[in-house]
Amino acid sequence: MSRFELSSVEVDIARQRDQLRHPQSGGYCAFEGWVRNSNEGKEVDGLSYEAYADLAVAEGERIVAEAMARYGVSDARCVHRTGDLKIGDMAVWVGASAPHRDEAFRACRYIIDEIKHRLPIWKKEHYVTGESDWVACTHVYREHEHEGHDHHHHDHAAPFVPDYSRQIRLREVGEAGQAKLAASRVLVIGAGGLGCPVISYLAGAGIGTLGIVDGDRLDASNLHRQVMYDARDIGEYKAELAARRVAALNPAVNVQVWKQPLTARDAVDVFRQFDLVVECTDDMRSRYLSSDASVLSSTPLILASIYQYEGQMQFVAARPGTPCLRCLWPQEPSPESVGSCALSGVLGPVPGVLGAMQATEALKYLLGLPQPRAGALSLVNLIDLSVQHLAIDATQGCEVHGGCVEVARRALDRLSGEDDIDLVFDRLDDAVVAGFQLIDIREAEELACDPLPLAGAMHVPSAQVVQRADELQEGRWLLVCASGRRSGHAARLLRDEGVPQVYSLAGGLNALRVAG
Repeated sequence: MSRFELSSVEVDIARQRDQLRHPQSGGYCAFEGWVRNSNEGKEVDGLSYEAYADLAVAEGERIVAEAMARYGVSDARCVHRTGDLKIGDMAVWVGASAPHRDEAFRACRYIIDEIKHRLPIWKKEHYVTGESDWVACTHVYREHEHEGHDHHHHDHAAPFVPDYSRQIRLREVGEAGQAKLAASRVLVIGAGGLGCPVISYLAGAGIGTLGIVDGDRLDASNLHRQVMYDARDIGEYKAELAARRVAALNPAVNVQVWKQPLTARDAVDVFRQFDLVVECTDDMRSRYLSSDASVLSSTPLILASIYQYEGQMQFVAARPGTPCLRCLWPQEPSPESVGSCALSGVLGPVPGVLGAMQATEALKYLLGLPQPRAGALSLVNLIDLSVQHLAIDATQGCEVHGGCVEVARRALDRLSGEDDIDLVFDRLDDAVVAGFQLIDIREAEELACDPLPLAGAMHVPSAQVVQRADELQEGRWLLVCASGRRSGHAARLLRDEGVPQVYSLAGGLNALRVAG
């Protein structure tokens, strides 16, 4: 059943209200937005609404569903008018029913606030002077009649049409190149420091379909480098925030969202749905999984990573004879040996630079432009502004062990048996109630600054966990660290040592804090 509508006729309030009646509902709340006679001190005699209909309805449905899930209401609906409206006409109607009135109030407020800044709906005010202005829009022009000309209203304003003229003027792009981009499908894994510029530039360039994979919620510590978001977004899923940003930047782009990380069981199938994948996480496990899935699905992949003031980038062509990530580093290193932003620190623009380079390489590939360094490892140092390119010899990499395809297949087979290692809990108490014993594997200095918010947990530093394998043969164990990466790695090592019921807290303590 549709819960969001665009309507060119007057809203039937009685019908909408009746559809929200439920036996379990004791509270009902409605919001009505009317056309007023002034805007910023100017007298108004009417207005017009234009919408990018398909995207507006899809995003409107998503907003209503979010409100229902977030506030536990029985039902909710929204109707937004389109076309020409007069003073006093109802422009938008929102209603919600819930067991108690507070939930209904909150759901209504959420829906109207999100509708105003997420939907591709444009409003044009018509003034008594004869002028007309777009208002509350950042991607359309303001229109004024020239002094001395006859004043008149435009009955219909055209929906937003992306303007790619600046890149179309490039000889290597042109109309044909722009058509290639519009027909392209790109998957971006990670919507953080690297992913923000990648997603923004690909959406701006007019990629037809963007897939976004990210299971993290936005934290305040992200904002200095993930400038696609703002302080009001803290606590929200990055994948959803990124999708809203794309809709606001370029409504012509189709967006698909995954709010859970890809696994060894589904990565290859997902990769096959796209022409190119751009890996933008700071998670080595995700990079290796992406490299394996790229090789097995024959989907090209662009990898990047950062460390403080430096970065690396590699293009995996996923063709016979070309190198993959395992040709360079056959085995995934432990999380302790690889720095992350949280542990090592990062200057905000550094991931921005590497992300912009990934976006450039993506567009070059999709447009068929030369890629002279494809297959090499590019090392970028932003202290001295140097860039080095290290050739990767595929014949000395996976070819020694049967080739990239065979190595990737063996790796994914092994990883498929570990997909159940990461468990999601909203609170550590819930894990204890479920029968798990907790092991905090953080270092002593981490515990001193941030003690575990639950008594009774064991403390075993990550470097010593495997040595305790014999003690963990009995019982169900949940390993805990800050981000879930060290605990996941340690759990896999313990499984290799024969510990049958050891798991990792997905997202670590950071995820618990953001969710709470």
